[in-house]
Amino acid sequence: MQITTRELELTVDGHPMRVRIAEPRGSARFPGILLDSEIFQLTGPIRRSMERLAGHGFVVAAPEIFHRVEPPGAVIAYDDAGRERGLADARRTSVAEYDRDRDAVLDWLERDARVVPGALGAMGFCIGGHLALRAALDPRVRATVACYPTGVHDGKLGSDADAGTLARLSTLRGRVLVVFGAQDPHVPLAGRDVVRAALAPLGERALVREYDGEHAYMRDEGPRYDPAASDVTWAEAIEFFHRSFA
Repeated sequence: MQITTRELELTVDGHPMRVRIAEPRGSARFPGILLDSEIFQLTGPIRRSMERLAGHGFVVAAPEIFHRVEPPGAVIAYDDAGRERGLADARRTSVAEYDRDRDAVLDWLERDARVVPGALGAMGFCIGGHLALRAALDPRVRATVACYPTGVHDGKLGSDADAGTLARLSTLRGRVLVVFGAQDPHVPLAGRDVVRAALAPLGERALVREYDGEHAYMRDEGPRYDPAASDVTWAEAIEFFHRSFA
């Protein structure tokens, strides 16, 4: 289906937070998805990911995750300097601040006239995958797709020594799909096994998949991109969301 995009501004902790919206055209209602980006913020690949998801029947809202430390509209380059800048921004943001941003976007989606009442989900990539799993801790979130989430297995997120996400995964009420790249050095096999074990108590409500790709294999820009693995992952993620909201 055809889509439209727009931007809005929310205020969290006294800071303006830009949020990009991608949604189907028209006035019909659809499930709402909070989408959290990589450390590079709302880059071209992230925007295209939003638009792809929206085109399958979702209202997608993606915040600038570093709005406290970066100027509005900042997009960080996919290069060594950009990576260091993004990692430094991540270290300057606390877990509690990330959680308040999550709450602000979910609250907005819950109020939006285009969103089906009670149909909220989350998705994210890299650090955003970890943030998506933290969004899943909110009982309003019925379905979550976390793509190669970093810092879950070892607790690393933002300025906190341990985000505590791992210990809480067994309490999730919704459905969860976690996807990893088999050649991901940021989440090695031992780390993936730790996440898998933490989700095991959820039974059929939790799925963990591994694809033959590197970290960020779904980013459709640069040498890590794996179109085949990405297409399979997207198909599974979209079907997962549709089943969860049926």
